[in-house]
Amino acid sequence: MTDQKTSVQRPLSPHLQVYRLPLLPLMSITHRVTGVGLAFGTIVLAWWLAALATGPGAYAIFSAFMMPLGGLALLGWMIAIAYHFCNGIRHLIWDTGHALELNSAEKAGYAVLAGWLVLSVALVAAAVFFWAT
Repeated sequence: MTDQKTSVQRPLSPHLQVYRLPLLPLMSITHRVTGVGLAFGTIVLAWWLAALATGPGAYAIFSAFMMPLGGLALLGWMIAIAYHFCNGIRHLIWDTGHALELNSAEKAGYAVLAGWLVLSVALVAAAVFFWAT
């Protein structure tokens, strides 16, 4: 061991409130979270289809369960599927070996966000249009 007369001032690790996640890891985490959400949404969709096929009693149970937040859940499912779809296309492009450099990967990330926004607005507008008719 060495004898030091002064203490060494080492930097502390950044706290989560200080650290800003880069775009690509944040998008990767969001892709996984939306995938899990879509899995649960697909289970609810299967329950809805089974209730429709079973009869009015089963559909009444489903409707009573989904009535308070059903529309909000459908909205979240549409937005999640739009993001997961757009980001999945980017992952398919990466699987071909293209756009793997940091600069092009970040540009692709911004393109995914733009595509997600456009697709989400289109899906929500279509849902509102068909719901109103």
